[in-house]
Amino acid sequence: MKQFTILIAIVAALAVLQGTQAKTFTECELARLLRSQFGFDKSKVNNFVCLAKAESSLSTTATHKNSNGSTDYGLFQINNKYWCSTPGYKSAGNDCNIQCSDLLSDDITKAVKCANLIYRRQGYSAWYGWKAKCQSGVKDLSSC
Repeated sequence: MKQFTILIAIVAALAVLQGTQAKTFTECELARLLRSQFGFDKSKVNNFVCLAKAESSLSTTATHKNSNGSTDYGLFQINNKYWCSTPGYKSAGNDCNIQCSDLLSDDITKAVKCANLIYRRQGYSAWYGWKAKCQSGVKDLSSC
């Protein structure tokens, strides 16, 4: 009976994983979406696409475990220490008032809203990837 229960748990987990689709944007896809759906201006589009490329390689399902035990989630690699919550991790806050798993969705609405909050509070320098790869200049994506 115990083996049967374990088998059912494995099958259920695989079904959940198969239902989760990873979206990896091209730079132009993300640029167009940020302009059309979220009303970003040229400068903000260029910077947000660059930081997403630097942080997640433009993947909605990217995660990164940090040396301090926290984890970064999604397209913009939003950290669970301050911005979102995860079961079993004692965070200093959930300033975006979302579950970190919400940041792994192909619908990037919550990720964009949270990233905008971080940007308003700390600017682009909140992201190490942006500082390392975008601070000295970003690609102009206005032709996308």
